[in-house]
Amino acid sequence: MRHHVDHRTLGRYGSHRRLMLANMAASLFLNGQITTTVTRAKELRRVAEKLITRARGGSVHDIRVVFSKMPHKQAATKLFAEIAPKYKDFDKGGYTRIVKLGARKGDGSPMAVIELVERSDEEKK
Repeated sequence: MRHHVDHRTLGRYGSHRRLMLANMAASLFLNGQITTTVTRAKELRRVAEKLITRARGGSVHDIRVVFSKMPHKQAATKLFAEIAPKYKDFDKGGYTRIVKLGARKGDGSPMAVIELVERSDEEKK
């Protein structure tokens, strides 16, 4: 039974997994989208959406929390300056989209693109 198991281990120990997801989140914020496996994309969505929600606050405490979770200065600066203001009028969550691509040629792993959502003014209403 999987009682109280709320995350995927991704075949890595905890500190490696947290750093890998922080690096993937930084790449997502800098590039707008990344291609990865479906499992990693689903786990990255949890991390990235929490960071964006925290960045929407903009307080000193929020900045410190984001930098502790993702110590990539350029990505964090872009998150607070450009990405978070875009999502000010969103509800909490729903900032990312996962699009499945099919199997990877080498080993058959299911691949996906995770990207930041761009909402137009008509969709906000």
